Amino acid sequence: MHYRAHQTPSRKIVLLLAVLLVAAVRAPAQAPEGPMAPRPGVTVQQPPPQTRIKVQTTLVSTPVVVHNNKGEMVTNLTAGNFQVTDNGVRQQITHFDLGSDPISMVVLVETSSRIAPLLPELRKTGILITQTVLGPSGEAALLTFHDEIDKLQDFTTDNDLLENTIAQVPAGTSGAKLYDAMAVGVEMLSGRPQQTKAKPATRRILMILAEATDIGSAAKLGEVLRKAQLANITIYSVGLSTTRSELQTKPEGDNRIHTTPPGTFGRPPIPGTVQTPDTEDARDGVNLTDAAVWAIQHAENQVQDHALQVAAIATGGAHLSTFRDRSIEKAIDEIGAELHAQYNLSYSPTDAENPGYHDILVTVDRQDLKVRARPGYYLP
Repeated sequence: MHYRAHQTPSRKIVLLLAVLLVAAVRAPAQAPEGPMAPRPGVTVQQPPPQTRIKVQTTLVSTPVVVHNNKGEMVTNLTAGNFQVTDNGVRQQITHFDLGSDPISMVVLVETSSRIAPLLPELRKTGILITQTVLGPSGEAALLTFHDEIDKLQDFTTDNDLLENTIAQVPAGTSGAKLYDAMAVGVEMLSGRPQQTKAKPATRRILMILAEATDIGSAAKLGEVLRKAQLANITIYSVGLSTTRSELQTKPEGDNRIHTTPPGTFGRPPIPGTVQTPDTEDARDGVNLTDAAVWAIQHAENQVQDHALQVAAIATGGAHLSTFRDRSIEKAIDEIGAELHAQYNLSYSPTDAENPGYHDILVTVDRQDLKVRARPGYYLP
């Protein structure tokens, strides 16, 4: 009995200590009343950010020219005759027009010393540009380039002002910053009213009268064309001929050796074709459409000999060389005729979130017709 009585207090003490220990362990686990203040030096964990859905709205406009087997432009088609695919996916045409959408145009003229003999002819083109190309509701600006880029006239609808400015284009120096000048023209056109589904913008045209030569530009051709495509700018170019310029200049001790007479080719033409610089390039296996797509995808300056042709093809325009019986005035007249017989199709691509190069394919439901449109565009 003495032993059991002696053990009872000890057991009570042990049980009491156990109860106190459990209480001490559970106490920190209890939720505090009110918000817990952060300890100094400890970063407060923020809640996960809300998922944001980025919606990019892109309205793609592509000029389309349709010819029959005789080379004549076809102007009696409707929207139902056309099918447009973007990366192989058929798109819904949201705007359709035949040559009546008003024009916003930048006229870009080379004034380098190499084409100095052609300046008198260039200065006479003002009335052709206002009457044949712009039409009654168009607007235009004038840029010139050589070693420098000069904005001689901002956008205006005053035809007399534009014609007088073109008539007084000054001669420049020996440089030719073609790509830099193109970049300025694209930037100017990109600032014109944006196109929407409800209201199409004016057609943005960059018309270049120059050699296909660039000297000293910081801009890269491919990057300029990417921006032109995204801004729905179409490039038309009139290739000024250095050979023609030389023929119009009085000879002053030219000791260079020419393999063929100036303005001629060193081999006969392909049977049944008219011999031009462009047909000679095609004959040598130069695929300018592939070159245009490559330039856009890589944004480099590897394409040099055919810069104006590539720029026109990449944006759905046309390049017209001046040679033999095609004068500068005739080339401009042909551009005006095309612009007013040109279909303008617009659509919102179904995969506008997909970056990279997008292929555009425009077809018509008649097998006897040939369609020309821009090959695509690049989304960054």
